[in-house]
Amino acid sequence: MDKKSPHHQPINRRRFARGGFALLGLPLLPLGPAAAALDNEAAWEALAKPGAVALMRHALAPGTSDPHEFTLDDCSTQRLLNERGREQARATGAALRAQGIEVSRVLSSAWCRCTETAAHLKLGPVEVFEPLNLFFRERERGPEQTRTVQDFLAHWPKTGILVMVTHQVNIRGLTGRSTASGEVIVARPDGTGTLEVLGTIGPF
Repeated sequence: MDKKSPHHQPINRRRFARGGFALLGLPLLPLGPAAAALDNEAAWEALAKPGAVALMRHALAPGTSDPHEFTLDDCSTQRLLNERGREQARATGAALRAQGIEVSRVLSSAWCRCTETAAHLKLGPVEVFEPLNLFFRERERGPEQTRTVQDFLAHWPKTGILVMVTHQVNIRGLTGRSTASGEVIVARPDGTGTLEVLGTIGPF
C-alpha cells in the first residue's frame, strides 16, 4: 500500500480473480458458557489436523464502518486496529504457535485492519486475497466473492492448514455465523468448498 499505518508490515500483494455464485447462510444463536468451552476445545483439536481452515475476523478496530473519504491504498483513511486489537492479534498468533499449529498459508482481505491483524499473528507471509475483501457497502458482490472463496477452498490441499483474515459479513456468508472481533472459526471444507464449522477460538 502507498501509505501505511505506523504498525503496518510489508504484505505480499498477490491477487486472485473473482467469479461464481453462492447462497449466504443465516447467523446462528450464540453459545452458552458450557457449550462455548466445548466448542473451543473441539476447535483446537480440529485445527491441529491437516486440511483445517482458521477463518478469523480482524482484531478490534473501533467504529462501525470506514470514513467517507476511505481509500483502499491509504491506511490513514480507514478504520484501523487500536492497541487492544494489536494485542488480540499477537495473542491469537502466540496461542496457535504454543499449540504447535504449523500454518501453511495466511490470506487476508486488502483492508488495512485485516492485513495488520494477519501480520501481528506472525504465522507466516501474508498474501492479499481479494475475494476476502469487505463487501458491506456493495452487498450485491457478496454471493460472487463467497463462491470464489469456496472454489478456492474446494482445492485446498488436505495436507495444509490455512488462515484467512477477513470481515464479519464475509464470514457470515461462508459459515452462517456471526463473529466477534478477533474471533477464529475453525472449519474444514468439503469437496465443494462448503465449510463445516468445527468450533471457535477466542477472541483473546
